[in-house]
Amino acid sequence: MNGPVDFERRKQLLRLATTASVTTAFVLIVAKLAASLLTGSVAVLASLVDSTMDALASVINLFAVRYALQPADEEHRFGHGKAESLAGLGQAAFIAGSAGFLILQAIDRLLNPVELKQPMVGIAVMVFAIVATLVLLLIQRHVIRMTGSTAIKADALHYFTDLITNASIILALVLAMYGWPGLDPLFGIGIALYVLYNAWEIGKEAVSHLMDRELPPEIRERMVAIAHEPEEVLGVHDMRTRQSGQMYFVQIHLEMDDHLPLSRVHDVAESVEQNIRREFPGTEVIIHQDPVGNVNHEQVVVEPPPDEVPAAH
Repeated sequence: MNGPVDFERRKQLLRLATTASVTTAFVLIVAKLAASLLTGSVAVLASLVDSTMDALASVINLFAVRYALQPADEEHRFGHGKAESLAGLGQAAFIAGSAGFLILQAIDRLLNPVELKQPMVGIAVMVFAIVATLVLLLIQRHVIRMTGSTAIKADALHYFTDLITNASIILALVLAMYGWPGLDPLFGIGIALYVLYNAWEIGKEAVSHLMDRELPPEIRERMVAIAHEPEEVLGVHDMRTRQSGQMYFVQIHLEMDDHLPLSRVHDVAESVEQNIRREFPGTEVIIHQDPVGNVNHEQVVVEPPPDEVPAAH
C-alpha cells in the first residue's frame, strides 16, 4: 500500500475499481462479438472469450470485494477479507478454462482453415479495446497503490494481458491482409498459453493469502523497526504476520526491563501498536510484553520466503 489510507476511502476506491471493471468488460464483449462475427478470426474469437471470462471474473470481484469490506461480526471475528483471495482463485479458474477453450479453437482452425473477412473491422475494434483497457488499468493501478487489494491485482493482471493480446491480434489481422492467414490460429495458441501462465500467477498469490503466508519482508522489517523505536524496548521476538483482504494481522513480543512499572509497559505497547497502525492503516496488532530477563535473546530476523531467495550465481 502506498501510505496511510483510511478504511472508508479504501472502500470507495475498491468500489470504483470493480464497477469500472465490470462496465469495461461488458462494453468490450459487445464490440468483440460483432468483430468476431464479421471477421471469422480465431484470434478475435480468442479475445472475445477472454473478455467474457473477464466479465465473469469482474462480477465475482464486484460481489467478493463488497463482501470482504463488511466489518467483523460474531461469526467472522477476523472480518471477511479472505473473500478477496477466494475471488482471485475463482478468477484463476475462469482464466485457465478460457485458455483451454482457445487452444481447442485454434487447433480446429489449423486443421480446418477459414478465410478471414473484413480484417479492418477487427483491427478497429482491437484499437478501441486497447484504449478502453488502458483507461481501466490507470484506474486499477491507482486503487492498487492505495489499497493493495489482491482481487484488484488479479483483475488488473489479466486486463494487462489483454493489452498484449489485443496488440498481437492486430498484428495477426494485418498479416492476414498481406497473405498470411495461417498465422491467425498460431497467434490464438500463443495468446492462450500466455493467459494460462497468468492464471497460474493469480492462483498462486490467492493461495498464498488463503494459507496465511507471512507479509513481504520489507513490510515486516518496517514493523520491527517501529517496534524498536521506544527506548524501553530492548528486543523483539516471535513476530507473526498474515494478510486477509485489506487487513494485516500482526503478533509481536516486546522485551522490556524486568523492573519497568506495569503502567509504563502498557503505555509502550500502546505506543508501538498505534505507530504500526498509523503507518499501516487497518492493521490488527497483538502485542505481548516479556521481561527481558526471562527471554532467550533471539532477535527477529526477517527473511524472504524460500521461493523469494535469489538464486546463487
